[in-house]
Amino acid sequence: MRILLFLSLTLLSAASALPAQQPQIQNARVETRALQGSLEAQLRQFGAGPYRAGYAEPIIPGRHGDMCRGHGDNGNNGNAGDSSSGQQHAAGSPVRLEGQTALVVLVRVENGVVDKLRISSPDCLLDAGALPFYWLTGVTPEASVAWLKLQPDVLPPALHAGAAADSALEDLTAAGQPDKTRERAAFWLGSTRGAKGVVILQRMLAGDPSPKVREQVVFALSQSKEPAGLTTLMLIQNATADDPERFVKEQAVFALKMLPEAQGVPLLIDVAKNNRDLAVRRKALFWLGQSKDSRALDFFAQVLRQ
Repeated sequence: MRILLFLSLTLLSAASALPAQQPQIQNARVETRALQGSLEAQLRQFGAGPYRAGYAEPIIPGRHGDMCRGHGDNGNNGNAGDSSSGQQHAAGSPVRLEGQTALVVLVRVENGVVDKLRISSPDCLLDAGALPFYWLTGVTPEASVAWLKLQPDVLPPALHAGAAADSALEDLTAAGQPDKTRERAAFWLGSTRGAKGVVILQRMLAGDPSPKVREQVVFALSQSKEPAGLTTLMLIQNATADDPERFVKEQAVFALKMLPEAQGVPLLIDVAKNNRDLAVRRKALFWLGQSKDSRALDFFAQVLRQ
């Protein structure tokens, strides 16, 4: 389940013959099929396998690392013992300064079940290991997200553009989901879903019964790229005072430290001055001591003069 796929050797066919969002695929008998019904039903029609299948979807804006190397099967990165971690960019693929334009979802099926799932981009060169490869067209974001929600990894739906992915991640934060699932969903809500993600994280911070999940929510808020940022800052700051668990408060202090100093230092000073919990104040003092910001130095000078 942890083995990466895709070595890069030679192209199977010329790039000009491929649909715009289909990556270059080698070492495979590639068949293009239009999706009929659900993804689950379509995959069953291809038999018990082993085979591979893939399709493309719009991706959320931004840079998401090197998708030809950075996301292994089942969302895990490659390791030194994995001989198939050398997937490369296709010859002639552009250097995308603003990030990828599409997400490619890749599936491996054997014995009738999905045993590998990974993401890639149309710029990658894929080696299918001599297995049949089915390229699916007409897969809507809603159909993709509905199927991916049933899989064990949270990353692929998190990178889909559109409201369907927001709803899917919100479903994965429900109280009936395992703690680890809620923690992973929280991370991707903060790091990929903007303002909508912050709204969902706010509800989780106020109501999730697990302190470990709330701790992850605080960290996720510190990773948010939401431009306004005010709600995010307020939620992190409030967590330093309001959460019943000390280690969640301390995680919130660390999250303040992770913010740009222009934002984080004044909030850390406020925590160091006013938080009711001595351990939390000490944690704020520790992180202020790691800062070379002049406001932190002035604050320590004031403390020493008292």
